[in-house]
Amino acid sequence: MKRSLSFTLLALVLSFNATTALAKTTAVESWEYLQPDRDQVIASLNVVELLKRHHYNKPPLNDARSEKIFDSYLKMLDPSRSYFVESDINEFRKWRKDFDDFLKNGNLDPGFAIYRRHLERLQSRLQFALGMLEKGVDSFDFTVDEELLIDREKAAWPKDVAELDDLWRKRVKDEVLRLKIAGKEPAAIQELLTKRYKNQLARLEQTRSEDVFQTYINAFAQSYDPHTQYLSPDNAENFDINMSLSLEGIGAVLQSDNEHVKVVRLVPAGPAEKTKQIAPADRIVGVAQGNEEMVDVIGWRLDEVVKLIRGPKGSTVRLEVIPASNAPNDQSSRVVSITREAVKLEEQAAKKSVLKLNHEGQDYKLGVIEIPAFYLDFKALRAGDKNYKSTTRDVKKLIGELQEDKVDGIVIDLRNNGGGSLQEATELTGLFIEQGPTVLVRNSDGRVDVLADDTAGTYYDGPMAVLVNRLSASASEIFAGAMQDYHRALILGGQTFGKGTVQTIQPLNHGELKLTLAKFYRVSGQSTQHQGVIPDISYPANVDTKEIGESALPEAMPWDSIRAAINPESNPFKPFLAELTARHEARSENNPDFVFTRDRLALSQELMHETTVSLNEEKRRAQQKAIEERQLALENALRTSKGEEPLKKIEEEDEAAALAEADKPKKPEDDAYLTESGRILLDFLGLNSAMAQHQTTR
Repeated sequence: MKRSLSFTLLALVLSFNATTALAKTTAVESWEYLQPDRDQVIASLNVVELLKRHHYNKPPLNDARSEKIFDSYLKMLDPSRSYFVESDINEFRKWRKDFDDFLKNGNLDPGFAIYRRHLERLQSRLQFALGMLEKGVDSFDFTVDEELLIDREKAAWPKDVAELDDLWRKRVKDEVLRLKIAGKEPAAIQELLTKRYKNQLARLEQTRSEDVFQTYINAFAQSYDPHTQYLSPDNAENFDINMSLSLEGIGAVLQSDNEHVKVVRLVPAGPAEKTKQIAPADRIVGVAQGNEEMVDVIGWRLDEVVKLIRGPKGSTVRLEVIPASNAPNDQSSRVVSITREAVKLEEQAAKKSVLKLNHEGQDYKLGVIEIPAFYLDFKALRAGDKNYKSTTRDVKKLIGELQEDKVDGIVIDLRNNGGGSLQEATELTGLFIEQGPTVLVRNSDGRVDVLADDTAGTYYDGPMAVLVNRLSASASEIFAGAMQDYHRALILGGQTFGKGTVQTIQPLNHGELKLTLAKFYRVSGQSTQHQGVIPDISYPANVDTKEIGESALPEAMPWDSIRAAINPESNPFKPFLAELTARHEARSENNPDFVFTRDRLALSQELMHETTVSLNEEKRRAQQKAIEERQLALENALRTSKGEEPLKKIEEEDEAAALAEADKPKKPEDDAYLTESGRILLDFLGLNSAMAQHQTTR
């Protein structure tokens, strides 16, 4: 089950030696050597049968599915519609409703034919770009008033090669202009882009039949849902490494994002998270081993970037990262050094602190328990160690200590908790309820298994709030959902990630199939899938939910519900939610941290809606300056409110300064979201007490 709770994205969590070799760039005359073999044909038939019999939804493989496969495959190969031309698409369209029959019959030839044409077009485009660069970057005229369409997902396919040439002329010009505005000299720009395109061309010429097969079968598998995935023999081995108990590497979960690799989340207490220089939605554009030369990885496949980032424990990898906070056209980057190491269990352990607040003229103490992950030391448990570490055991101990400290309530902090052990989510729930169901698991045959807390009595029955955000996922959502459904705690913060499906690994004759075969449901009968957990009171999101989360993934399975497993007593929070929300909004309206988060996200979303960029240098620099001035104003408003010196310009804090800042002891009162959660809980206690007194005196 631990495997099934994982993200379906590749997690860089274990040491793996890898080197890269760039082949000599020579034009491939023909890609006809790329043909399916017998093992791949058999594997494809096995995938068809497994999806038919065991996928959670069991959708039919018919003409409608064929159209989805066709569209998905083209999007995988050419997401920006910058390689194929209209005549290619018209030629392929004859197969649009036939992929269901091809797959049922083990006919892989059409999928391979489309891929070979893609390679021809991509090779031609890279050679075209290199030809432009040979003329020198000074040959580009940046005084011309023209634009490039950057959001091409729904653009028309280029009509012919001439239109494709013009598109690529603008693309290369845009690349040069981005780097020029980022401060690079013409010679450096020429060298960087020439090396980038030559490297891509060299890698292209190393394409194997397995690369084609994996892409094509995944276009089929992922038309069912984003977590159903074919793993080639190499990637199957990597997946087994990723899911082992010993977390070692840089501790980051990555996702392909067109030509870039995007950070989805960071493993709590992992090497990447400790740098304080990498954040969700950042893009990795370069990787270097130790002090070696940086390798440009734009245009690389996700699995190739993963192999390059992995390495021996204790070694150093440097990542060149474009921060998510940059404007869309801002290519300025930072280089972050990371020492590959194991993520120590004790560093992910639950921690406590005491939040001291003066609320409405009275002093209060609230306990805070931060849970970075749902962990269980299986090895120690199996060995019979009575002191084995687990989330529930640690939290139970911390609650006891906080009760001795006579706290007035407890806040459970699940922000950025990506999940972990389902058993621990269930047992932790049991600390706060009398007994009963904790989560429902519905299988593909419709059978519902009920996981429950069978121990009578609660360990803690005092006032409680649970703080979540968009990166609270999987087991975090199960626990938060149970606390909400039992009306045991106020749920505060942001809408959670929304991964509510269960995967299993099915071995094939050739590789493996990761298959979605079940779905999680809360005890109220609501799925955690797609929608996640909606807080009782919402805070501003710190990441764009359209970019990060289950709902951001193509073909994500929908939210639904089944019969509830419990009929909880009346909701003690419901009579006060309107008043609690009003008080929260009054406090947060002018709270500098809340204002900064809201305004920064609003600016980011505004910029993301821009579909074109100017290729006129004067206009582009003016646009960049205007954006930087807005970003600077937001940053300085926050700094001024905290008594810090305003910045004269947007500057990236260097790594040493970031680490020094991170090492400073932090008080819970310095965390605006935590403090506000405490005040909401105290508001509830005050309102509830006033109502009780009113009812008593009537």
